[in-house]
Amino acid sequence: MRKFYAKVIAVLVILSLLGTLIAGCGSKNVSDARKKVLKVSMGLGEAEWKVMKEDIFPPFEQKYGVKIEPLQIEAGDLIKKLDAMHKANAMDIDIITQDNMQLAPLVAKGLVEDLSQYRDMIPKEVIPSLVPVGEFDGKLYFMPYRPNVEIAFYNEDKFNEYGLKLPTNWDELLQVAKTFKEKEGIGRVIIKENLGPDSTVQMFDLIRSAGGDPTVLNDEGSIKAFTLLKELQPYLSPDSKKADWNTPVEYLAKDSVYLVENWPYTANVLVEQYGKKNILAYHGWAGPVKESHVLGGEVIGIPTGAPNKEMAIKFMEYLMSKEVQEKLVTKLGWPSMRSDAYGKVADWQKPYFEAINEALKHAEPRPNLVYWADVDKAINGALREIIFEGKDIKTTLDKYHNMIEEAKKAAESK
Repeated sequence: MRKFYAKVIAVLVILSLLGTLIAGCGSKNVSDARKKVLKVSMGLGEAEWKVMKEDIFPPFEQKYGVKIEPLQIEAGDLIKKLDAMHKANAMDIDIITQDNMQLAPLVAKGLVEDLSQYRDMIPKEVIPSLVPVGEFDGKLYFMPYRPNVEIAFYNEDKFNEYGLKLPTNWDELLQVAKTFKEKEGIGRVIIKENLGPDSTVQMFDLIRSAGGDPTVLNDEGSIKAFTLLKELQPYLSPDSKKADWNTPVEYLAKDSVYLVENWPYTANVLVEQYGKKNILAYHGWAGPVKESHVLGGEVIGIPTGAPNKEMAIKFMEYLMSKEVQEKLVTKLGWPSMRSDAYGKVADWQKPYFEAINEALKHAEPRPNLVYWADVDKAINGALREIIFEGKDIKTTLDKYHNMIEEAKKAAESK
C-alpha cells in the first residue's frame, strides 16, 4: 500500500511540475506576443479617434514595429477598470490619457506608476504650469499632454449691429446680456447651468475671479459669484439650463446665442463644418479680483503593472514631441502643451489661438481631491437651490460648505 501511495504522490508531483512548465511556456509566448501590442486608453470623440488612427499612431507603429490597440474608455470608467485589473493582478492596459480632474483616485489607489525618473523627458518648451498638475507629494505620476481652457465665442455681426463692445468685466457682461434681451426679447448670452461638470467649470471661474475658493464655497468670493449669477439670470438665454460642452456649437451655428464660453474645438467645427466665419473668440472677462479660467485637459499616465511598460514609455515621449503636438493643433484645434508647436496653425486658426494663449495666462488647475465628486455635487446643489429655487445665498452656501467639510474629513480619516 505504501508503494502505491508513493507512486501516486510521485505522479502528482510530476504533473504539477509539467503544469508549471507548460504554464511558464504559455506565459512566455503570451508575453512575447504582447510586446508587439501597445494598448492605449483614451476618451475621444469620433473625429479625434480618426486623427489618432490616421495621423498619430502609424508613424510610431512603423518606427517600433508595434501595433497600437486603441481603447475608448471615459475618464470615470477608467478608474473602475484599472482598479478591477489591478486587484485581479491582470493589468492589460499599457498607457492612458486621463482628464486632469480624475487623477487623485488613481494615485490614492496605487493604480499608476511613479514617473519621477522620467521627468527629464518633459520638453523644455512645455508650458511650466502644466507640470505640477501631475505631481503628488513631490512625485511625478502624470506627464503633460493636452491643456485645455475655455474661451469666449461671440457673434461679431450681432455685436456690431447693436454697437456693443466685448465685455471685459462683470459689469460689462451684465450690460451686454441686458442689451441683447432688450433688443430681441430673449436672452442671447449663455452661462452653463446644466447642474453637471460644465456648470461646475463656470462656477469655478466666477468664484475664483471674485477671489473665492470653490472648495470652500461660503467665502466672500463665492457669495459675490452667486450674487452676480442671480443678477444675470433674467437676461440669460433659456438654453443656459441645458448647455454643456457640446451644445454651444449648434447654438452659435444657428445664431440663437451670441456669447458663450466653451472649449476651443468649437472653432474648428464652426468654421470647417458650418462655414461660420462671423463667430470669433477672445479670452473672456475678469471678475472683481482677477481673470481666472479652469485649466482643463488631459495628462499621460502608465498603469501599475502595465504589460508593455517599455514601449509605453517610448509612446509617452512621442505624444509630447513637437511632431505630434503640431498635428494635434493643426488637425484638431487642440491647444498645445508646447510653446513651439503653433508654427503650422492655419491663418484662420490664428485669432482663436491668440485667444487660447491669452486665456492660458489666467488658467488655474482644479485641485486634485479624492472627494472631488462631493465638491461637484455641492456646487451644483447650491446652484440649483439659489438660482432655480430662489433660496438665500449665504444660508445655502453655508449648508453646502458643511457638506464639503464632511467629505474632506471622511477622506482624511481613511
